Amino acid sequence: MYDDDHPKHFCAVFGIYGTNDAAAHTALGLHALQHRGQEGTGIVSWDGKDFYAHRALGHVADAYSNKETMKRLVGHAAVGHNRYSTTGAPMLRNVQPLFAEIATGGISVAHNGNLTNARTLRKELIRAGSIFQSTTDTEILVHLLATGEGPFEDRLVSALQRVQGAYALVMMTKDGLIGARDPVGIRPLMIGKLADGVHILASETVALDIVGATFVREVKAGEIIIINGDGIRSIQPAPDHPARLCIFEHVYFSRPDSFMNGQSVYQVRKNIGAELAKESPADVDMVVPVPDSGNPAALGYAQESGIPFEFGIIRNHYVGRTFIEPQDHIRHLGVKLKHNANRMMLKGKKVVLVDDSIVRGTTSVKIVEMVREAGATEVHMRVASPPIKHPCYYGIDMATEEELLANRMTIEEMKAHIGVDSLAFVTIDGLYRAAGEPGRDPENPKYTDHYFTGDYPVPLIDKEGGAGKEQLSLLQDLG
Repeated sequence: MYDDDHPKHFCAVFGIYGTNDAAAHTALGLHALQHRGQEGTGIVSWDGKDFYAHRALGHVADAYSNKETMKRLVGHAAVGHNRYSTTGAPMLRNVQPLFAEIATGGISVAHNGNLTNARTLRKELIRAGSIFQSTTDTEILVHLLATGEGPFEDRLVSALQRVQGAYALVMMTKDGLIGARDPVGIRPLMIGKLADGVHILASETVALDIVGATFVREVKAGEIIIINGDGIRSIQPAPDHPARLCIFEHVYFSRPDSFMNGQSVYQVRKNIGAELAKESPADVDMVVPVPDSGNPAALGYAQESGIPFEFGIIRNHYVGRTFIEPQDHIRHLGVKLKHNANRMMLKGKKVVLVDDSIVRGTTSVKIVEMVREAGATEVHMRVASPPIKHPCYYGIDMATEEELLANRMTIEEMKAHIGVDSLAFVTIDGLYRAAGEPGRDPENPKYTDHYFTGDYPVPLIDKEGGAGKEQLSLLQDLG
């Protein structure tokens, strides 16, 4: 009800092989990746003989706080997953990793991303006799693996050749740990090393940091990584070409202390703020971030412009679900559960607010109202991403085209709607410069940036096949 109007990432994945406390390491890794999925979590472990599983709704800290739960997750290998569901109530049957017994033995699958031909494949599999237990597109992969032929590796290559979309997969079989990344490299997947024979796969480098592992490298676009007692092996069934990582990893999704594409996420966000200050200066008394995601960009803006940085808005980090019913007469108070104005700093001042993005604009309106009510004489806004005009179908919960503010309004209209004295977004070239590129090369863009450009790098098969609203809703709920 009191959503902060940011895009939501679907999932986080983590896997480890070669240590006797694999589940404990996995739980720690999932703690570091909590921001990528907060409605469900699960771990499946393997001791060389049996698989053990625990799945729960809610946060990682709650799911694995029981010592008896962790004692049951024995083994030298484990796979973990955090999930965010986009529509409807989260259900335990959708919590990953999924587990199944197939002809090659037991398999556990954790998936971050979204398959853009999920609906099409699901229909084909159901017609052929498959019985689905969940509404996740991850289960489509399980059925493709189950109905394949030959050893598991051949089945996996065949399955990945049939799917379209964005994915970072971590799987576990009796023979070891497996990681796979989509041929475009939209979703991130990292390789880490804890000690000789102990390897880790994770969505972000922060998950390696928390367990004391060393970052080795990123899984390449289209690459499959196989980890077992013989070490680590790579196969490349898809053509090897430069990855187009989702640019929103730098803008918002990843933790600022992560590294993506060889770049410090924190530094890129500061660079975006500096680009904003160059492109869209403001004659104000202070730079105020919309916390917490706007903090690094606001700091970069302040340092580049020489304008003081102040916490004019204080965030409450202890907001959870609320029992309050969403009646109209209290709905407008909801933003204050998460953000409150620092009146002493704002009164009588001209301020520039820096936020990471504007999706629907609902929270931006309330933030600006709050800052004006606190006594600010002028309120300007700078946004650390270009205008979001196109929805995402690659594993991100984002508004529909009709709901996206920048899709239906000009910047001048958005300025009036939000109620600011001026409004500016970083340019697409400025965003690329912040990430270390000279600008966006339209012939060979380094990042997946369809939110701003409409350049979808993977075909939207289900959508282009005439999907209606109901089908698109399902498409965005998978993952």
